[in-house]
Amino acid sequence: MNPTRWSLWRRIIALCAVVAGLLGLIAVSATVTAAANRADTTKVMDRLTPALINTEQLNSQLLRQQTSARTFLLTGRESDLDTYKAAQQSETEILADTERLLSDEPDLLSTVHDVAAATSRFRREITEPLIAQTRTDGPSAERATPTAASRAVYTAASSQIDALRSGLNTRRNTVSAEVRSTGNVLIVLLAFAGIVIIFAGVALALLLRRLVTRPVTELAAEVRIVAGGNYDHAITGGGPPELAALAADVDTMRRRINTELQDVVEARRLVEEANRMLEQQAAELTRSNRDLEQFAYVASHDLQEPLRKVASFCQLLQRRYARQLDERADQYIAFAVDGAQRMQRLINDLLAFSRIGRLTSGFSDIDLNKVVVDSAEQFESLRESTSAEITFVDLPVVRGEEPLLGALFSNLIGNALKFRHPDRTPHILIDCQQVGEEYEFSVEDNGIGIEPEFADKVFVIFQRLHAKDAYPGTGIGLAIAKKIVEYHGGRIWIDPSQTEGTLFRFTLPVPVSDPDPAPALSSASSSSTASSSSLEESVQ
Repeated sequence: MNPTRWSLWRRIIALCAVVAGLLGLIAVSATVTAAANRADTTKVMDRLTPALINTEQLNSQLLRQQTSARTFLLTGRESDLDTYKAAQQSETEILADTERLLSDEPDLLSTVHDVAAATSRFRREITEPLIAQTRTDGPSAERATPTAASRAVYTAASSQIDALRSGLNTRRNTVSAEVRSTGNVLIVLLAFAGIVIIFAGVALALLLRRLVTRPVTELAAEVRIVAGGNYDHAITGGGPPELAALAADVDTMRRRINTELQDVVEARRLVEEANRMLEQQAAELTRSNRDLEQFAYVASHDLQEPLRKVASFCQLLQRRYARQLDERADQYIAFAVDGAQRMQRLINDLLAFSRIGRLTSGFSDIDLNKVVVDSAEQFESLRESTSAEITFVDLPVVRGEEPLLGALFSNLIGNALKFRHPDRTPHILIDCQQVGEEYEFSVEDNGIGIEPEFADKVFVIFQRLHAKDAYPGTGIGLAIAKKIVEYHGGRIWIDPSQTEGTLFRFTLPVPVSDPDPAPALSSASSSSTASSSSLEESVQ
């Protein structure tokens, strides 16, 4: 392969391989040298130097033996031999330690054995016979005076110790020289490694300048010509194959842009047309919203006025002519009164449904404990008559509109009381836990329940699962609850895992400004229970 057509990646790999090889050789050499340096340093510090110190102690112990023995020869007291015996014991230990330290030095180890033999001879030929004679004949100043023979034996032992010291000094100086030599080699290797790294950096910088920076600068200049509006200018590029391929791709893109320019102009025209249509639709939507607001006004005022009049006069007929007409007439009047009142409730519920999210006072921090207590108090009489219990944990503070959240809990609590089981005392449990960035609330009751196939149908406006004669209401309460939850950024659903009664779940966002919302939902939660007489709140 022609090296001049090598890719940039191949050239960088080749440079890195050469540098890595050199650094690898340096690393291996440095490792071997460092190991030798460390071994020699350890020998000097941990073996030769302690052994040299031991020679000084051997001289000291030999002198202590001589002095203690002479004192005994003068006094004859056995206690004066304690120092003699201690010095002899210390000498034995020092010689053993020195042999251990010099176990890998045969010549020096032989000298250690000579020292041991010389000191043993001194005791065997000089001190021990004199001590034995003193014990037999008593102390004597003449016996304590050194003779030429005793001096010669002592001097021989001391000379052996000096010979060991001299040999240790010589060996330590030799090993120290080796330590310095390997240290210098390590410095040279590190300097060479630095030179290699500097060379590699310079070579890489030159390579990038020649093969990347300069071709990219030239390519950028040609691209700026095209960006200035000259779409017919052909883009060419040099350098490594990667940049040549990039230049070819950019030129292909230029030709395609030039070809599709008219399509872009046409698309822009279509977008402008679509924007005009959207503006028209927005204006139509604004007009439709005004019509809806006008309808709401009419429904709340103009339509309800005649409806109230019909209901009022039907109620007057019912009170005045009750039991004066036949039974069928009373039934017809009751149907008319019920229909008028039902129409009023439907209109009021429709107005409430349409106002959600349209007439707003803005979000604020709402304590849901207070909201639930207020909502439960609306059903005080029904709760007392059914002995119902309403229990809720310590609920968090959320961002929302208090009237709407009150309506939400009122609808769910009222729904649970309305659809209570005839054979069970109603019990409603309101719970909350944090799941990620949301609070997940649950409203659980032990009523008649909802079949799973109707779980979505109950949230549709005017959808009823029972006849209006069986349970009162307009069929819009849960639709209002769903719209309130979605207006606050949450969702609501029926948990199908509930086997007895109904379990509603809904979510509300955790306030962004709340630094630590979790403590309000700890396992040791507070609980509040509504009994048949009052709504009591207790904190565990």
